[in-house]
Order: sequence, then structure tokens, then C-alpha cells
Amino acid sequence: MRKFVDLHLAPKLKDENQVRQLIVRAIELDYRRIGISAPPGTNKRYIRKLREDADLNVDLVSRVDITCTTPKSLLKALRQVRRRFEVVAVTCLTKSVARQAAKDHRVDLVNFPYTDLKRRFFDKAEAELASGSYCALELDMNPLLTLPANRLVPLLRTLRQEVRIAEKFDVKIVLSSGVNDVSLMRHPYDYVSLARLFDLDKESALDSLSEIPNSIIERNRRKLSPDYVAPGVFVVRRGGDG
Repeated sequence: MRKFVDLHLAPKLKDENQVRQLIVRAIELDYRRIGISAPPGTNKRYIRKLREDADLNVDLVSRVDITCTTPKSLLKALRQVRRRFEVVAVTCLTKSVARQAAKDHRVDLVNFPYTDLKRRFFDKAEAELASGSYCALELDMNPLLTLPANRLVPLLRTLRQEVRIAEKFDVKIVLSSGVNDVSLMRHPYDYVSLARLFDLDKESALDSLSEIPNSIIERNRRKLSPDYVAPGVFVVRRGGDG
């Protein structure tokens, strides 16, 4: 049985009612893990507070979204956030940032604007870098529900091309909602159906909503464990003082 994940809920963190509504609705829609998007300066105690709410029967994942325009500013941000959040996503506004994010092992997800298709820099060079760093391409489904037809058609054409490139270079794809409005939330199988519009087959779409995001979460939680030493090296037993 699949454990569905929505790694990109984007509420206004100060609006506790909105946050609560999104989480409750995600549970109703059969998501077992959800990522709450936060800017880099967010106090990590916020997610801890949400997790302590006994009524929330869901695994909350701390996610940070970084938006930079230069590789230098991205590297600085990554040094500040990697040990504080379980999932690190980068919104790529320039090609140089996209290239740096794709090859950096500290980045889990690259995301591209859908309002300006010229800024979607996921090409063969980007995919080749991402394939070597285990960075995944995140596709938000929200635009497919909100864009008018004259803007949706070009986006779907671009998404088809990105999916083909990702599959060719074995870059993982993660489907997320990207929503901040309860009315726009959909069941995982609705997203599977929508994914057919950009040529992502059913099994691949299901993996993008379950197996792939779950593997990212598990990998990073192992790395954030106090027992983590280096890739593939963990403390099995700690000696006593004597």
C-alpha cells in the first residue's frame, strides 16, 4: 500500500487557521506525509510545535524554499539551512542558480517558475548535473488547476519536454500540490490523471507521489540523525565513559 506524500503545502505560516485547514484536508485526501514550506529564516521550533499537536495524524516534514539569483547567495543559504530542515528546495530564477542547485548534494528539489516559461532552465545540461547529485525535479500541480487555457497549453508543452529529459537522464520527478488554498487540494489519483497531460505514465506518477518523496525524506532524516557520520557511515553503538 502506497504512502502518499505532498511535499509542498505553502500556507502563510502566520495564519494558523490556514495551516490547520490545509493539514486537515491533506489527511482527508489520504496523504500520510506533508511538507510545510518555509522561508530560510523560519524558526525550526514552528514545525516542532505543529508535530506536538496530538490531533494531527500525519507525518509533518520540515521544508525550506530558497530563492536566489546568484550561485554565491545560494551557497550561503545552503550552509545556513541544510542541517535545520529535512527537505531543501530551490526555486531557480536564473540559469546559473539552476546549474549550481542541480549539482549540489545539499539540494533535494529544484523547482522552476510557471509564470515565465523562459525561466524554466531544465534542459539536458541541467538533467545531467541533477542525475549525479540525486536532485529531483519538482512539478507543482497547482498551475494545472488555475491557469487559463492560453497559458496552460504552453506550460504543458514545456512539461512534456522536461519529463522526457528527466526520464532520459534518470532524474527523479516529484509531484507536489504547491497550494495555499484548501479548495485547490486534490487526491493523489487526481494528480495522477493530470500528469497524463504531460506524458507521465500512471506508475511513474504514483512513484512521484509516494516512493520518490518518501525516499528523500528517509535519506535526509538519516543524515540529520546524531548517529550520522558520513555517507554510508553511522554510529552503531556508543561506548560508555568507562
